Amino acid sequence: MPKSRLNATADETPAGHLAAAGLRHVLGYQLAQAGVVCTRVFMREVGDAHDLRPVEYTVLHLIAENPACSSVRLAKALSVTKPNITMWVERLVARGLVQRTPSASDKRSHELRATAAGAALVARATQSLVAGEAAALAHLSPGERVMLAELLHKLARGAARS
Repeated sequence: MPKSRLNATADETPAGHLAAAGLRHVLGYQLAQAGVVCTRVFMREVGDAHDLRPVEYTVLHLIAENPACSSVRLAKALSVTKPNITMWVERLVARGLVQRTPSASDKRSHELRATAAGAALVARATQSLVAGEAAALAHLSPGERVMLAELLHKLARGAARS
């Protein structure tokens, strides 16, 4: 019995329309496909408009939300090496979005803070990004969008504990 067009569409790749029924329940594949959508939205709403890479936006947002954090804590939070964090922080410092000051409690480390320009940029960028994602996910109900975000957060937190 031939598949209905509805089922055939559900079992195809989002672009290119290749059969992908065997990948339907492979979480990594589904996350990658969703990542393509989110990256496209990010680049349109934030990346191109504000000249920020996704990781730079994330680092700036975390610094703005956690004043006086250190590069070590950022590296741990993002599961990246300290040299990578240092490189990204340097880019943000050079653009006047982040300031680095010696720590009062540990002379070997620095505290990071968003500048007024950095805080304003991250606020505008986040507002644009949330609106862009809402438009891209308009085919999901508000409850489904909340559930998706909660499940992804739960997945990430659970994986961090393993």
